Amino acid sequence: MLKRLHIRNYALIDELEIDFSDRLTIITGETGAGKSILLGALGLVMGERADSKVFYNDAEKCVVEAFFEVDKYDLREFFEENELDYDNEVVIRRELSPTGKSRAFVNDTPANNSVLQRLTEALVDLHQQFDVLDIHNVNFQLRMIDALADNALIIKDYQNGFRRYSADKKRLAELVSRSENGAKEMEFLRFQLDELLQAGLLNGEQEQLEDELARLANAEDIKRTYGAAYSHLAESEQNITGQLREIARSMSGTRKFSGQLSALSERLDALVVDLQDIAKDCERISESTEHDPERIAEVQDRLNVMYKLEKKHGVASVAELLGIQENLEQKTGGFTDLGSEIARLEQTIGEQEKQLRNIAATLSERRKAIPPDFEERVHGMLAQLSMPHARLRVDIQPTSGLTPTGADDVQFLFASNVGSRYLPIKDVASGGELSRLTLCTKSLVADAIPLPTLIFDEIDSGISGDVSLKMGLILKELSARHQVVSITHTPQIAARADAHYFVYKKVADNRTVTNIRLLNADERVRSIAVMLSGNPPSDAAVATARELVGG
Repeated sequence: MLKRLHIRNYALIDELEIDFSDRLTIITGETGAGKSILLGALGLVMGERADSKVFYNDAEKCVVEAFFEVDKYDLREFFEENELDYDNEVVIRRELSPTGKSRAFVNDTPANNSVLQRLTEALVDLHQQFDVLDIHNVNFQLRMIDALADNALIIKDYQNGFRRYSADKKRLAELVSRSENGAKEMEFLRFQLDELLQAGLLNGEQEQLEDELARLANAEDIKRTYGAAYSHLAESEQNITGQLREIARSMSGTRKFSGQLSALSERLDALVVDLQDIAKDCERISESTEHDPERIAEVQDRLNVMYKLEKKHGVASVAELLGIQENLEQKTGGFTDLGSEIARLEQTIGEQEKQLRNIAATLSERRKAIPPDFEERVHGMLAQLSMPHARLRVDIQPTSGLTPTGADDVQFLFASNVGSRYLPIKDVASGGELSRLTLCTKSLVADAIPLPTLIFDEIDSGISGDVSLKMGLILKELSARHQVVSITHTPQIAARADAHYFVYKKVADNRTVTNIRLLNADERVRSIAVMLSGNPPSDAAVATARELVGG
């Protein structure tokens, strides 16, 4: 409930404060006096964007404070979620500096405009002529029907289940996507691994094959060179080994003459033995080396396999390829099959959907029981407000699937005249019709839905006389259960006030200032009489005003 509004340095307002009745507060005044300025200021604490021309004095900051009692609105959880200090009385303050900086506070804790908007949605229901009213909103229309059907507990049960159902469906979609992507990735990894395994790579093999290929490619030169070497060393008539052996034999006779000669002779004997071994190796190599085109092709093919794999994986050795092979084996071996988890989730979701459809069917049945009586009562109230031929139809249709509110589409359809087509309210109702329809429907659900403070700006536009009187009675009845604030030009509505404020302008220091004052009983009568006949009011108008206030 809105207790008090304090405004400083806003538009034509220097500073003023309004204390609201907990029932029906009426605000009247001359056209252009600044009644709409009050709603503009209230809009600031509701998170609306500020105009750069809001300052009464450009050198000072603008401050708007709204004081609310919130103990009936179950907002403690909202305050905790947004790290705000909770109290049964909440002060929302908005400050605008001349430099353009804007700050907002909830109980002196800084808050952003988004928080203000969500908080004040639960506290203030602001209706201005030609605005998009709640009655336009199909979600609000459904909320009305659910309130009248007393569906709150069932809706809560359904929505708790729907949140789990939606979360599980999202999880399932993620798992299916992971499984599909994982399968594609696994297929590629297995292909790479199979390719390496089929190659049968061995450490050191590449170096051995490259050495063998070099020998095979130069076999003729090797055979000729080593054959000639063997001949020179051991086979020809003047072979080197034979000549050295003769020299060694002649030197052996001098060993006894000195140690030096003996050592030199031994060295020559060892050299002869080495040359004999070298000659044998040369003979073996010469005899075993043959040009083999088939083996060359075989070795080249094997090396090409290795070179291709090295290029493909961006490495330079078989050892690195074997490292990649080991890594692929680990990845493919550790792949988790998500199939079982997907199957479990699918079963869970199926069971959840069955339960939700059962609850949705109960909701639908209860909703469909409301329209006949609700429509009839709305028609009766509209007739009182000089709309005897206007008709409201609550259209309930099944949705194609489950939604956060069940399986029903609820829409209010309206026909203002006999024979008119029923169309969505937003497409057919005029501003005045919307105002009266809003007042009728909200007054009917006032006891069933936790409506916040209701603020009506010129809801009486386009009506007068007996219709105004009936509207005033409806507002009065509504204020018995909800706080109502109404800005009006109609004396019949103003007469129903529990607190009547008068907005006026005055000139001070060569500037026009908007002010407001709470009228006492006599001032109320005179103000209403002025609304009836003009200023100064006639005696008859005063008498009528007194009768309206007394009635």
